[in-house]
Amino acid sequence: MQTKTKKLTVLAMLSAFAYIVMMVGRIPVVLFLKYDPADVIITIGGFLYGPLAAFTMSAVVSFVETFTVSNTGIIGLVMNIISTCSFACTASFIYKSKRTLTMAIIGLITGWLLTTAVMLLWNYFITPIYMGVPREEIAKLLIPVFLPFNLLKGGLNAAITMQLYKPIKKALCKSHLMPVAEEKTATTDKVNIGAMLVSSFIITTCVLLILVFQGDI
Repeated sequence: MQTKTKKLTVLAMLSAFAYIVMMVGRIPVVLFLKYDPADVIITIGGFLYGPLAAFTMSAVVSFVETFTVSNTGIIGLVMNIISTCSFACTASFIYKSKRTLTMAIIGLITGWLLTTAVMLLWNYFITPIYMGVPREEIAKLLIPVFLPFNLLKGGLNAAITMQLYKPIKKALCKSHLMPVAEEKTATTDKVNIGAMLVSSFIITTCVLLILVFQGDI
């Protein structure tokens, strides 16, 4: 019972944090598309407790967002859940099979690519309804607008998750909200440093791309 209570406490804390960063961290990129780092926190929840936890967090955060700060209604709710779960649930499902750095990277990259493909499909079907324009007009935007946006969003989510997962898990363990880390420690510090450097490069690249989209550089 105590373990279950701690799990619910952690998930509630992460969900609240995901909602907060969604509110304060929104960055307009192109058209009505905005980036926020809520998916990072939800993915970390999935890494900690599995894909079902990621789905639950996604549904809760998206639902609260819909009735507080969002103006996209039920369409935005559905699209948020699809986008977040495509990334977070996929990454956490793969990572759950074997908790190693390699599987974390494979999970994040798979989630990144899958989300990009899934959102192209759903933008094609749903966005015309949201924008009130013919589907042909949205089809023209899929490659020049929606594809780079979703690649950028997924890249940032994957890279930031790599940077934050371990520190957050260590903090939870030190706070006795989680047991000692279960990951295998066969990976070397050199590999970990390499992963951090690569993720830092991806973050820098994505930030520069956002500035390009906004016309700031």
